[in-house]
This record gives sequence, structure tokens and C-alpha cells, in this order.
Amino acid sequence: MNKTVEVLPDQPALIARALELILSKLETAIEQRGRFTIALSGGSTPKPLYEAMPTAGYAGANQKLPWDKIHIFWGDERYVPADHPDSNELMARRAWLDRVDIPAANIHPVPTLEANPELAAAKYEQQLKEFFNSSGVEFPSLDVVLLGMGDDAHTASLFPHTEALKVSDRLVTVGNKDANPRITFTYPFINSARSVIFVVAGANKRPALAQVFAPVADDFTYPSRLIQPQGELWWLLDAAAGLELQH
Repeated sequence: MNKTVEVLPDQPALIARALELILSKLETAIEQRGRFTIALSGGSTPKPLYEAMPTAGYAGANQKLPWDKIHIFWGDERYVPADHPDSNELMARRAWLDRVDIPAANIHPVPTLEANPELAAAKYEQQLKEFFNSSGVEFPSLDVVLLGMGDDAHTASLFPHTEALKVSDRLVTVGNKDANPRITFTYPFINSARSVIFVVAGANKRPALAQVFAPVADDFTYPSRLIQPQGELWWLLDAAAGLELQH
């Protein structure tokens, strides 16, 4: 694992750096494999990042992004309809996807209208396996998994001391937040990514970050510690979040 921690002066600088990094990964992926796959996160922090994507330049120029080669997934989703105010999909569509000419077939939302969350998780896993033509033991690798972190150190919908943290043989499982089900990537699937990028802002995240970065702490109490990808791990923090990690 190649781990990089960057502390940016403020939230605009944090978002600008995240955008720069994602565009770099996009360019490399399309050069090497002809397409770019990214799993989005929810929450308020990445919204300005998504809002910046429609006007982002490609290959360091003003060239439009090759939307037909970009595939969008979600690392987790609340178990609500896609038009619900709490939907991560809805937020990303309004901020970004509805504003660009990306083919509908390139958007791969989490199904949330199944009879139960377990069926939805199984269906999304099957969609992922079919997309990546994956049937074997090895998990497929997304180019980028974008993550946030809560002040309880959860990431995606991997919450402290929940059953989802024990799932290691599937790509997708059911998370749980205050008895509300969510659909989430498992931590081993996240760890199979070529690049995992945390984007974290706010002083309220400092206590959790201290535990996530501590030499010894309980993974099931601080789930973000479980994210140890085979590829690159990027922690992008604003100054308020990363103050105590600056050296």
C-alpha cells in the first residue's frame, strides 16, 4: 500500500486538490485501460467536488471530459428511492451527472426498490461482477473509490460494531445506521481499488482521525482503519481536520 496524507489550508483547497487527483487518475485509467471507473461517496463534503466536474478540463487543458468512457458507481447508498432527499444518487445527479452528456448506461446506481436490502445488495454485487466480468476469487478493482469519514470514524456505510464489518467474502453488503439499512461496499472490495481517496473536513473529525492514524486501536470501533488498499491510499484533509496530523 502506498499511503499519502495531505493537509490543505481550507475546504476550497481541499476540493481543488481532490479534483486534481481524480482527474489525474482518470487520465491514467483511460490511457491504460480505455475507461475510468469511480465509486462516489455521499455527504456534504464532496458536493462541491461534484459541482466542479462538469466544467473540469481534461489532460490539463480545456478539453471536455470523455464522458462516454467514465463509469459511475456508489460506495454506499441509503435504502430510499432515488428521488428521496437523502439519496446519494440524487445529490450526485443534481450536482454533476444531470449537467453532463454522460450515457445513461454509464451510471450504475445502487438498486433500492427491491423487496429487502439483502436482495438489493446481492443485485448490486451481481451488476458489479457482470460489469467487471468477474467470476473468480479475486475482487475487481475500481480505479477510484472516493470516501468520506464520519466523526465516529465510519466510512461508506461501515459503522462501528455492525455486522457489515465482518463481511469479507462479498463485494456488497447491508450496513446499518440507527436501525436504518444501507447498501455498502465491503471493506475488502474497497481495498481492491487502485486508488482510495478520503476527503475529510472539519474539526469534529480530529478525535476519530487520531484513532484511525494511531499505531494501535480497535478496527471495529474505528472502521476507517480497515481501509488498507492494495493500491494507493490518499487522505486529503482540510486544516481543521488535519491540524494534529501536521508535522
